[in-house]
Amino acid sequence: AEAPKPKLPIKQIVLALLVMQNACQMLSMRYSRINISAMPYLASTAVVSSEVIKVVTCLVILLVQHKGELPSLLYKEVVQDWRMTLKVAVPAFVYMVQNNLLFIATGNLDAATCQITYQLKVLTTALFAVTMLGKRIRPIKWLSLVILVAGIALVQAPTMAKKTLAVSSVGNPVLGFSAVVAACFLSGFAGIWFEKILKGSDTSIWIRNIQLGTIGAVGAVIASYLKDGAAIASGGFFQGY
Repeated sequence: AEAPKPKLPIKQIVLALLVMQNACQMLSMRYSRINISAMPYLASTAVVSSEVIKVVTCLVILLVQHKGELPSLLYKEVVQDWRMTLKVAVPAFVYMVQNNLLFIATGNLDAATCQITYQLKVLTTALFAVTMLGKRIRPIKWLSLVILVAGIALVQAPTMAKKTLAVSSVGNPVLGFSAVVAACFLSGFAGIWFEKILKGSDTSIWIRNIQLGTIGAVGAVIASYLKDGAAIASGGFFQGY
């Protein structure tokens, strides 16, 4: 008998990718905003682009899995089950706002401070997990979260003390800190809401991400034209890319 083929460690691969994304997200966002360019890109359009890329990636994966059945599958899950699509619209909108807030944060805080402060989302996610899902968290985990918050406070204290009323060369640290904290709360809420949706149905996570990305992209397009309509008209949607 043939020896069973070794399976790819999918969970470990996904975990490694998530760690890499979490480590690089703020650094890359900050670097892309301070990198010298004749015409810097618009943060609002970058949010749209990220949502579109997410949708396209999920569509490719589903196309490989379902091939010719993909159109009927999308119609069934997205259009016919419109009530669930409306539920997904809640975290989709929240994630869209959160992504815009992160660009504000990275524009007003240095990369290291922004990266460390954004880890506050671990605490906010735990709080929403307890209140929305009824999860129980062991005391040792609560202690870890308290230490995390204390570390964030220590990182922020010098910056906030020196720049409370002034705008530094990096930007406005008060605005940046407020934006990243708000993003942490939105991230925790949206993540737990989305988890409830996933646990309440057998629908593929790729379908749910298509719903998230499509609704988020529509909202992000509207937000980009409301915020940067004049700049888009003069320099184009993809200016500075």
